[in-house]
Amino acid sequence: MPFSRSINIVGCHAEGEVGDVIIGGVLDVPGKTMFDKLVHFETKKDSLRQLLLNEPRGRSSMNTNLVLPPCDPRADAGFLIMESEEYAPMSGSNIICTTTVLLETGMIPMTEPVTKVTLDTAAGLVTVTAECEGGKCKNVEFDNVPAFALELDYKVQVPGMGQVSVDIAYGGMMYVLVDAASLGLVVDNQHARQLVEIAEKIKRAVEAAYTPVHPENPGIRGFSVLEYTVPLRMEAGTKVAMNAVVVSPGRFDRSPCGTGTSARLAVMHSRGQIKEGEVFKHRSILGTEFVSRIRGITKVGKYSAVLPSVKGRAWITSFKQVVLDITDPFPEGFRVGDQWHLAPN
Repeated sequence: MPFSRSINIVGCHAEGEVGDVIIGGVLDVPGKTMFDKLVHFETKKDSLRQLLLNEPRGRSSMNTNLVLPPCDPRADAGFLIMESEEYAPMSGSNIICTTTVLLETGMIPMTEPVTKVTLDTAAGLVTVTAECEGGKCKNVEFDNVPAFALELDYKVQVPGMGQVSVDIAYGGMMYVLVDAASLGLVVDNQHARQLVEIAEKIKRAVEAAYTPVHPENPGIRGFSVLEYTVPLRMEAGTKVAMNAVVVSPGRFDRSPCGTGTSARLAVMHSRGQIKEGEVFKHRSILGTEFVSRIRGITKVGKYSAVLPSVKGRAWITSFKQVVLDITDPFPEGFRVGDQWHLAPN
C-alpha cells in the first residue's frame, strides 16, 4: 500500500481527557534522559505530533503519548506526552492513560490486586500504583514530581481588563492560576468560549511580564496552561473544589487535570489551606474527579515544595492504525479556526 507512515495506537481517555497511546510504528531516538528525547522530537521529528494531533486525524481536545524505552534503569518504561502546542514534561491524565494501556494490553504484566509501575518522564521518575481486578485497571494513582508555588498574588496588567491577581506554580507543567470569581466569572460549560478567550488573554499578559524557570531544569520554562479555580468547600468531611484548565491553543482539559491538581495543592499548602496527608477532591468541567493528597514536603531550589499523589481512572476506547498516504496533501495536518482558538496575527 502507498503509505509513508503507519502507526499503531490504543485510544484512551482519563476522566474525559483523551490520551491516546502509540504502541508501534515509531522508533526510539537518542538521549541520555527522557527530556533529551523530548527535545529531539520537538526539534527534529515534530512532524509526528503534527500528523497525529492536527486535523484530519486529530482534534484540539486530545493528546497522544509515545511509549519508548526508559533512560533510567529503575523505570519499567518511558513515555513522552504530545499536546496540541507542545511536548508536556508531565501530565496526570496522560500518565493514567498510558499506565492503563501498558497494563491492559499486557505490555507490562498486570498483578492483581495491585500493580506498581515506574515510568520515566521528561519531568523525572514517576511511580504509579494501579488497583487491578479481572484484567482491568480500576484506578491509577501516581506519585508526582515535586510541585511548588513560584509566586502568590502576582499582579499583572491585562489589556481591556486592568489589574489581575494570579498565582504561578509548577505541578509538572508551569501554571497560571486565577480565581474565577475574582474576575466575575462562573466556571461552567455555558460560558466556555468567554472563559477560554479571557484565559488566553491573561496568559499572554503574564507571559509578557514573567518567565517561570524550573530551578533544576532550565529547559522547563514558560506557560501554556491557565487554571481557573473555584473556592474550596467541605463535602462529607473532605475538601472539594472545581477547576477548569485552559490548554493552548484554547480549550478545556476535560479531566480534573493531574499537574493542575498538583500545582493547586502547592498553592493551597503555601496558603495554609491543606495539610500533609489531607485528601483533596478536584473536579473537572465535566464533573469527573481526581482524588489527591500531599504525601510529603521537600525543597526544589529555593522553593518549598509538596509531593503530590493523584488518583483517577482511564478507559481504552479503540485500537487503531493511523496511516499517511503518500499522496495526502496534508502530511502534517491542518487547523481551522472554528475548532482551534487561533491567536490573532
